[in-house]
Amino acid sequence: MGLELELESLVVLPFLFMFFIIYLFGYFILFRNWSPKIRPESASCLISLFHGTPAAILGSAAIIADQNRGFVAANTGFQKLVLDFSTAYFLMDLVHYLVFFPGDVLFIAHHLATLFVIVTCRHAVSHGAFSVIVLLVLAEVTSACQNAWTLAAARKGEDRFASKVFDALSLPFYALYSVVRGFIGPYYMYRMVVFYAGGGADGLVPRWVWISWVVVVVMAIGVSIMWISNLWLELYRKRTRKLEDKIR
Repeated sequence: MGLELELESLVVLPFLFMFFIIYLFGYFILFRNWSPKIRPESASCLISLFHGTPAAILGSAAIIADQNRGFVAANTGFQKLVLDFSTAYFLMDLVHYLVFFPGDVLFIAHHLATLFVIVTCRHAVSHGAFSVIVLLVLAEVTSACQNAWTLAAARKGEDRFASKVFDALSLPFYALYSVVRGFIGPYYMYRMVVFYAGGGADGLVPRWVWISWVVVVVMAIGVSIMWISNLWLELYRKRTRKLEDKIR
């Protein structure tokens, strides 16, 4: 049993190596001509692109494939693979922040908290992957749009095409992100809290574990709502200024 657990823990290494290679490819080849100030962030966006949409697709497939799916169902092999895939990504991106942006405490804390949720679900309790993966899917379903928007934002001051892409993506990205993080995510969290608080996971998922999951996710949702609210305000001010300039 101990050897089996050790071997399972090693599954994350090929994924970690994959994200490491993608990061190096982005930093040294794909974005080599970009400003040194934005190359690290751009390489981070690249590995996020290779994680987000695949994680959303694989996570959805892992949930659908589990006939016993539910908040407290035992983790399946497919679900464990999805969790390992995401563990590797967050570890790689955490290294990125520790190396290039050690002062970005918010993102570092976010990645550490996310890793805590994934690792405890995957290795400590072996139940509840349904709960965690649904949250993962909701978090990553906007990933492709968000990373394209972030890359365009990084280059908009230097490239007219990037500026146009940024302007074109802003409204649909903000709308999609707002719906997912502002409505669907909180509603799912409500259902999850009601189930766990009602004792549905007693004996399978320790109370301290699911409470910590809830705290981490609620804080993440709260930060996401504040972030997108500020972006909406910024967009409103920008559109208002343009309108005023036209009237003048």
